[in-house]
Amino acid sequence: MSLQSDALARVKPSATLAADQKARDLKAAGRNVIGLAAGEPDFDTPQNIKEAAIKAIMDGKTKYTNVDGIAELKQAVADKFERENGLKYKPSQVNIAPGGKPVIWNAMLATLNPGDEVIVPTPYWVSYWDIVAMAGGTPKALPTSAATGFKIQPEKLEEAITPRTRWILLNSPSNPSGAAYTRAELKAITDVLMRHPQVWILTDDMYEHLVFDDFEFTTPAQIEPGLYDRTLTMNGVSKAYAMTGWRIGYAAGPEELIKLMAKVMSQTTSNACSISQWAAVEALNGPQDFIKPNAKLFQERRDLVVSMLNQAHGIQCPTPEGAFYVYPSCEGLIGKTAPSGKVITSDMDFCNELLEAEGVAVVAGTAFGLAPHFRISYATANSTLEDACQRIQRFCASVA
Repeated sequence: MSLQSDALARVKPSATLAADQKARDLKAAGRNVIGLAAGEPDFDTPQNIKEAAIKAIMDGKTKYTNVDGIAELKQAVADKFERENGLKYKPSQVNIAPGGKPVIWNAMLATLNPGDEVIVPTPYWVSYWDIVAMAGGTPKALPTSAATGFKIQPEKLEEAITPRTRWILLNSPSNPSGAAYTRAELKAITDVLMRHPQVWILTDDMYEHLVFDDFEFTTPAQIEPGLYDRTLTMNGVSKAYAMTGWRIGYAAGPEELIKLMAKVMSQTTSNACSISQWAAVEALNGPQDFIKPNAKLFQERRDLVVSMLNQAHGIQCPTPEGAFYVYPSCEGLIGKTAPSGKVITSDMDFCNELLEAEGVAVVAGTAFGLAPHFRISYATANSTLEDACQRIQRFCASVA
């Protein structure tokens, strides 16, 4: 008899974390490895945020808090949504969780029953599919392609919705593709959703501030007020504020849903770290002037990586609108032979052979539901990215 539960058997370990850990292990063993697997800004957390955390410690704010967040942070989140997105929420409509994943988990566990379907556009962030499955729902892929800019088409969304559809998960800008929906593209999607009142929307806006080329970010409830009462708008401080390890995600939505999510938290994680919550208050309420310069640096890195990858034999790399990932195709190398003598039959083979031959760790597109692609995180120094891309070019040139 297996020790593993049926619920856990439906889940795969995170491929991004696994690839990042493998790179760390090889480095520890003395290999010259460049890890481009983890989605983590290389900037340090701003000083004023760190000082707010220290002050919280010194002031003794180290006890349990309300299960789904301190009042001050809930208010800061509500203020952020009104200031930046034109969305009005009361603090009672806000959920504070120990990271973005728990926000999604709380919402799915609170609302899904066996047989409920959740539409997950592909390529998707690796955790979406497995969180839905572990929560007892049925994830349903809605494929996209490079030809459509990795964006779902309204007519395909209409076809995918059934009477059992409970949620759709939207992520713009996207992890892994970096694709971001324009206002017009998002309006076409919300028009479809307005015709299906049983479908709720979870929009993951974690990369909101990392958009390029004068792209204007918008979010579904902002585009279509008629969806306000069935939209959970999720965000966090990890990416824009370089606070990945602080583990603070947040969301706002209908009060009934927020109460259900708090109920889940009361018997799972309980509150997010009190010190991190106070740091997040400062992040949201404090100076925001570093965000645009950081985004400009990411745009420069994007341009460097896209240009160099498109010079690699057999690689095609679209230009993303945001986030800090590219999602190139390696289809041109499938069926060819790597320097090791192994025939590359999949994107997984490509990634393994690249790591073995040149010491560059990337994540296979299979993990994101769309192959043959691979994901590169360019959240690292230009010199490192240039070195990595030169290695990729060299590897691709050696494949025959």
